[in-house]
Amino acid sequence: MLGAGGSPGDAIWTRADPVHMQVMRDRVVLAPAAAFPLERGDADTLCQAVNAHFAGAIELRAIDPSRWCARLESEIDAGDEPPFEMAGREATKRAGDVLLTEIQMLLHGHPVNEAREARGEPAVNSLWFWGAGRLPDKPQGRWKSVTSADPLALGLARLANAAAGALPANADAWLEQSPQDGRHLIILDPAIEALERDWFAPLAAALRARRIGMLSLHVPDAGFSVETVRGDLRRFWRRPKALVLYT
Repeated sequence: MLGAGGSPGDAIWTRADPVHMQVMRDRVVLAPAAAFPLERGDADTLCQAVNAHFAGAIELRAIDPSRWCARLESEIDAGDEPPFEMAGREATKRAGDVLLTEIQMLLHGHPVNEAREARGEPAVNSLWFWGAGRLPDKPQGRWKSVTSADPLALGLARLANAAAGALPANADAWLEQSPQDGRHLIILDPAIEALERDWFAPLAAALRARRIGMLSLHVPDAGFSVETVRGDLRRFWRRPKALVLYT
């Protein structure tokens, strides 16, 4: 993604994920690309259009259809909230988003979006900049290890000097690796039935058996997080609730 003569520390790097901004009566609501279909060809075409129009100001690349990143030549007003945490929430305008406004205008009239709307699909009418910054000299993350099938997550783990490993078939296989003390991140994205069978139930058993000390669960599409420790498992008076009731 670097232009000629550049180096990673010279430019601003940021996630620039595709989103759909739905204009309501009194607000604008954000839908991340993970919530609607987006083909690889459409993603690449839109990135190429932005790069050609704003050459020298931004270089955009689709890591996969719903996750994009960008190299910028100047500072941008970006927060650290990923788009899935903003899903269904009002998207407030950030100060100084001149570049973003111009990108939105370009995306609005692009043939890819016109075709998407004709098919009844949400248009990719904006980008969500988040996590902007320059590469640090000696990055350090909060996780001892990161386990994922996502190459971006594994690359970021290595950048932060964390152990990076491929996602095994289930929690039992992960636990057999005997992770060291510390905080460990596992990024999952299969069907909910497989999550319960292969991950949640074995990890709950490991928590009960004191093999691990705490479990944290973050559900991106619902935008909430929960934490539990072994003592919580003894609270029999708490009735289980369906996951949908937390959304």
